Amino acid sequence: MLSIGAAAAVIPAVPALGPAGQSAHAGERPTAATLYEQRFLDLYATITDPANGYFSPSGIPYHSVETLIVEAPDHGHETTSEAYSYLIWLQAMYGKVTGDWSRFGAAWETMEKFMIPTRADQPTNGFYQPAKPATYAPEHDQPAQYPARLDPSVAAGSDPLAAELKSAYGTDDIYGMHWLQDVDNTYGFGGPGATPTYINTFQRGPQESVWETVTQPCRDDFTYGGRNGYLDLFTGDASYARQWKFTNAPDADARAVQAAYWAHKWATAQGRQSQVAAVVAKAAKMGDYLRYAMFDKYFKRVGGCTSPAGCAPGSGKSSAHYLISWYYAWGGALDTSAGWAWRIGCSHSHGGYQNPLAAYALSSYAALTPKSASGRADWARSLQRQLEFYRWLQCAEGAIAGGATNSWQGRYATPPAGTPTFYGMYYDEKPVYHDPPSNQWFGFQAWSMERVAEYYHQTGAADAGAVLRKWVDWALAHTTVGADGTYLFPSTLAWSGKPDTWNPSSPGANAGLHVTVVDRTDDVGVAGAYARTLVYYAARSGHAKAAATAKALLDGVWTHHRGARGVAVAERRADYSRFGDGVYVPNGWSGRMPNGDTVDPSSTFSSIRSFYRKDPDWPKVEGYLAGGPAPTFTYHRFWAQVDVALALGAYAELLAS
Repeated sequence: MLSIGAAAAVIPAVPALGPAGQSAHAGERPTAATLYEQRFLDLYATITDPANGYFSPSGIPYHSVETLIVEAPDHGHETTSEAYSYLIWLQAMYGKVTGDWSRFGAAWETMEKFMIPTRADQPTNGFYQPAKPATYAPEHDQPAQYPARLDPSVAAGSDPLAAELKSAYGTDDIYGMHWLQDVDNTYGFGGPGATPTYINTFQRGPQESVWETVTQPCRDDFTYGGRNGYLDLFTGDASYARQWKFTNAPDADARAVQAAYWAHKWATAQGRQSQVAAVVAKAAKMGDYLRYAMFDKYFKRVGGCTSPAGCAPGSGKSSAHYLISWYYAWGGALDTSAGWAWRIGCSHSHGGYQNPLAAYALSSYAALTPKSASGRADWARSLQRQLEFYRWLQCAEGAIAGGATNSWQGRYATPPAGTPTFYGMYYDEKPVYHDPPSNQWFGFQAWSMERVAEYYHQTGAADAGAVLRKWVDWALAHTTVGADGTYLFPSTLAWSGKPDTWNPSSPGANAGLHVTVVDRTDDVGVAGAYARTLVYYAARSGHAKAAATAKALLDGVWTHHRGARGVAVAERRADYSRFGDGVYVPNGWSGRMPNGDTVDPSSTFSSIRSFYRKDPDWPKVEGYLAGGPAPTFTYHRFWAQVDVALALGAYAELLAS
């Protein structure tokens, strides 16, 4: 154990959370066993203080306190399934520290109420035909190549999950989170008032950055947009019907399962497992539906696809790649008297989305056993496949490369000669999105390897330990901590070369696959995820440098980057020059956003988001667009606060004494 010499301390009162997820009244005074446990509780109190602005009046966690922020969400008071999963995990750690599990249950209830579509939101699933899950449409390289024409001549495979899930749970509805929500109804798709509203953005291929998106409602009843709502911006068809559609971000649902695993472990150690049992059963159900992410987009056979027609339709589980892919999605008609519905998996899998701890929990931990006939076996196979995937993607230096696809270019095209394969899927250096490249952010490394480290901590699995050892050595070699406690670790990565084609009986050394660290950062959220990776690895392996670096990172965040609203660092946002970027709209297309903003071929990112001009931070962007310096912002992202809080809690549990 790494001694920190901290005496037990009594901390100030931590506000109690009401059902909405915000502070409701002063609670008891928990006793912190170590300095780091106290820091967890202090940061927890900061996050949950209503004055700091992390939650809506309904208890929904915002993506960030600040409203003017553009990254995956295009506004700070949107939220994501990611944020909900972090809320659940935050409350699990709070239960571990204090023994109060009511907030964990309330967090799941908030997520279930607001982020899992209800029967009314997905009203026509009963019309779904598993033998004909969806009509094929190709993905294209550029937004200007959309809408993508539906092509019913390309046969899809059959969906092997639908009947099994209905038998297990007695419903046709999907139990999974949609990924994006307009919490304050900033766009107005929810109509009058501030009802949280399901929205979507990315629809048009790998080159469509957030700056090129047209935000649209998940319930497209043609009230807004053009004559066909927003549908004909994305999909080409002979005619259009009013419809609903949702997209799941599988890494978030897997994170919720991961949090439920720890909640049950910790509550059981306290003799309080009955207090979390109902939520954990719901997490197992979520994990059952999460298997849709294991399947090819159109349920085609996995391996060797080189053309849409030539890629054979799958049957049974032949369309399963058993990885956690980038999404699954489902939708259908709004008209219940003339209903239809569809479901798709995803052909593209990214190293940063894998979660072997969740796969382990759903296959080997009794309380999280799915009800379906084959759920447990599927997750057992997924666990092994994910661990092989990491090994296949690990470069010579130790970092994890991009991923693989069963559908080259999103349209089952023929890949370049010599493209390495993983069970017949093709190596994809930057899966799913190219602007910016999906393989360059170190945060994906830290997030994903933290899950491997948890799995290794729980099992001691040699294959996980081998991948971790190499990754940790690489990451530590590029991490520095100054005498004053400031720190830097990798931020942007550049890649070259390719892995060897996967041979499970004799894996290659990937001597031709390399990573370069382009620049480094002191980002707080990634520091938290990175520190947690080191904590779990060090606790199992005894790696002294990993333990010491985890402590240094947490101390550095606390000492140098903690303020009244939480932990944060200043960021220079040169990319905000793209507020003026054009948004592709086909010639002849015209429509309106709910607030009256015109959508037509002359539209820009900001012209269809005119609400930004009323944002208190807009003058900083306006000055930049007029030729001034790039603006600097200090953002308080919800996930970043929680990542640091969880790292403090993990360090307190496993390494502090």
